[in-house]
Amino acid sequence: MTTHGDDDGATVDDVTSTISEEAGTLRKNGGLLTNWPYPPSGGWAADDLDRLPEEGPNGELDFFKHVELVDGALIFMSPQKRFHDVVIRRLASSFEAQAPERLAVATQMDVTLGVRQRPCPDVLLIDATLDHDHDRTSYTPEEVHLVVEVVSPESKLRDREVKPPRYAAAGIAHFWRIEEEGGKPVVYVYELDPATRAYVPTGIHHGRLSLEVPFPFEIDLADLLS
Repeated sequence: MTTHGDDDGATVDDVTSTISEEAGTLRKNGGLLTNWPYPPSGGWAADDLDRLPEEGPNGELDFFKHVELVDGALIFMSPQKRFHDVVIRRLASSFEAQAPERLAVATQMDVTLGVRQRPCPDVLLIDATLDHDHDRTSYTPEEVHLVVEVVSPESKLRDREVKPPRYAAAGIAHFWRIEEEGGKPVVYVYELDPATRAYVPTGIHHGRLSLEVPFPFEIDLADLLS
């Protein structure tokens, strides 16, 4: 389910100033949901996700627990397959075991890319200095070194075509997409071309993944499901 928003191409420079300017009085004291399911005046903005109540407009428990903002539209994430959950946890654990001290691992945390863009990647590598900031609800692109999306049946279009260009335009250096093929994980690896601000595919990995960037990392992909 989505609610209609705009599709303007917000940039990273928009994050610090425009969000606050656009968050008017209608966004205070529950005003975000005044005209639900239509967006508030001016459309949905990244900061709105921090103002959404725990319950839905009709008292539904955890209604807004799993929601992200893409192109100004609220995306409600569907219940996930076991494959999705296991791969996220196993990959995060492998990252924690092998990542250098300068990096920390986060799972299913938002990244604010612009006024209308606040996706929630499945796994992230962030600056280690942020690891103990337990009040954070979102990171900026400058704080993120890698985003990983584990594809679900309902997220194929977003994970394959919609989100990657937005991550790249924001300057996030590394993007991985993990898909289930024949019951096994396959990892599609991309690296940012700084000249074009677009991702370049660097490999499709079956069976075993061995990379030198963003840090030396090696894993038997079967371990992601074991």
